[in-house]
Amino acid sequence: MARSRRRITRSATQKSPERSPSSSRSSLTPMEDEPEPTQAESTPTKTDEDVCPSCREDVHGEKSSWIRCDACKIWFHWACVGDGSDLELINKWFCGPCMTEKPSRLMTLKVPARKSSRKRTQLDYANLNAGVESDPSRWLRVIQSKPIRDDNFRRMKGADVGLEWLENDETAMREPIVVENPEGLRMKMPPPEFSVQDVADEVGPETPVEVIDVASQSNSPGWTLGRWAEYYNTEPSKRDKIRNVISLEISGTKLADQVLPPRLVRELDWVEKFWPSTRKGKGHAYPKVQLYCLMGVASAWTDWHVDFAGSSVYYHILRGCKVFYFIRPTPANLQAYERWSGTEMQSNVWLGDMVDEVVKVTLHAGNTMIIPTGWIHAVHTPVDSLVFGGNFLHSFNIATQLKVTEIEKATHVPKKFRFPLFVKLCWYVGDKYLRDLKSKEEFPPRVLESLEALARFLVSESQAMERGTEVAKREAKENVPSDRVKDAPAMARELRWRVRLAAGATSDDEDLGRPVKKNMVNGHKRKRSPASAAVGVQFRNFQPKGWDAVNELPRELDERVVNTHPPRISDMWEREWMEWDKELEGQEQEERATVEKTRDVMIKVRKTENWERVMERWVWKAEPSKPEGDPQDVEMKSVEDASLGCEEVTKEEEQETEVDVSV
Repeated sequence: MARSRRRITRSATQKSPERSPSSSRSSLTPMEDEPEPTQAESTPTKTDEDVCPSCREDVHGEKSSWIRCDACKIWFHWACVGDGSDLELINKWFCGPCMTEKPSRLMTLKVPARKSSRKRTQLDYANLNAGVESDPSRWLRVIQSKPIRDDNFRRMKGADVGLEWLENDETAMREPIVVENPEGLRMKMPPPEFSVQDVADEVGPETPVEVIDVASQSNSPGWTLGRWAEYYNTEPSKRDKIRNVISLEISGTKLADQVLPPRLVRELDWVEKFWPSTRKGKGHAYPKVQLYCLMGVASAWTDWHVDFAGSSVYYHILRGCKVFYFIRPTPANLQAYERWSGTEMQSNVWLGDMVDEVVKVTLHAGNTMIIPTGWIHAVHTPVDSLVFGGNFLHSFNIATQLKVTEIEKATHVPKKFRFPLFVKLCWYVGDKYLRDLKSKEEFPPRVLESLEALARFLVSESQAMERGTEVAKREAKENVPSDRVKDAPAMARELRWRVRLAAGATSDDEDLGRPVKKNMVNGHKRKRSPASAAVGVQFRNFQPKGWDAVNELPRELDERVVNTHPPRISDMWEREWMEWDKELEGQEQEERATVEKTRDVMIKVRKTENWERVMERWVWKAEPSKPEGDPQDVEMKSVEDASLGCEEVTKEEEQETEVDVSV
């Protein structure tokens, strides 16, 4: 999609038109399309030429940029009414009086031009406007000087890649796998001699196709499959630019009859399993992401990206060769990707410098690779290539899928470039699993752990319906499939409850029955610190902030004998012990207590904090005389413990000292 320009300059003879409520012209309409001015209007005056309705004497400088209110159609200097933002990014704008008249009027921004269906790239506008294009091979030169490790991903036989492998191997679908021979995958692909011209003939030569200019990583408009086939078949030395096609979805075409994803993909794919079959096909809106045809010429480069919604990918090389560069989706790496994506760093910073490592995988004709959830990757095409693949969501890593959707929202990826109908698909999935749980069907622990994340997400959607803004309420309700889900909030909360019971919860209380989360990072259990292991759930939806490091020093034990009396029977005996005066310990008393002192020191590092916990156990073994009912051995416990009627007295002191701790 070509970038449309917002900035409009007016000549000295143009006049701000009068208010015209019946006019439907948008603020993008250039002034030369306005009606010809009458003779009386054509006489330039100071007001006509230089002054807008909001001109201010304190505004100096450039006043050649104008903007028109989309309601009253009156033109204003952007310098007088603007907020300093880029005028070219504005889609609809309203003046102050019009917004006061109707508060629902809001300024909106343009949707960025589409660059790819599975990535979002920052354009170098300065170079483009200056007529200087980026070098399509610059990242290939950067790679030569970077530390890149060869992969040690599993090479598997096609017959072994199935649902049985996924359910019995805890490491399955944690890392990419490569199947060098497609035999046994139970997939269908066109013959090896199938060409790009055949793609155009099967799909239709007049079919529009999105073509990426590799140099600028931007979309080139006006391409059809027929024109693309001619370009692809041109001698490499005669091609004007390096171009790439990565988003041609072929569902519903003749070519789709020749492509069938691997068996594992069909067994896992949410769209295949949970989207109603009566709501697929022509005339129905459903996620069409299972069948893609990718065509790239030599030296093509696809920049770093994560497939939408963290979806997994199957990727079969029919002709040519592809080189993948992978970054593992650890929390730190995903955070680095979020900082890098959609910013100026995307044009001049190698993402590999911001993460722990980059892994290289080379695929040749006949190879098939399955990329699991959330893996960050870039792709180089060394020779002209033809690839078939597709995206799929599954139930074995829902938490990472949801994490990627959060990153997409945080980096303002337009909805049209996200996984289509993602939230509605989640409701279909939740509804089916709820019915299965009601019928006592059993699921692997890994699936139950993922369903906990899905249930929390659906509950958050329900909360948006119940107490969100009007816009949030409307959007959340529109995403609920009314043909299956009648009471969305009740369904989401029941799913959460049943998932927790199936995972082994001992109570039906939403908080106390919450199973202990097993934090998994790419197949490895994350060790919990002693502090976090002891923290219980106190508030619903509250997650305590974690510590950067925890160090527990050896326990110190001490014992002494103190001459003092035990607690007296009074209403104020608790305060007496809270405000204990150590001078009383040396006084002569008939009673004698044995004090066992335990000192635990635990250093918890978030910035600079040192926590020290001292517990003393006081025991009176014998007293000559005491009043009836006087507690001899009493245990003073914290609020969480049981009642105070014990045989010992326990005093706890917790100290917090700020010290300089380097992490």
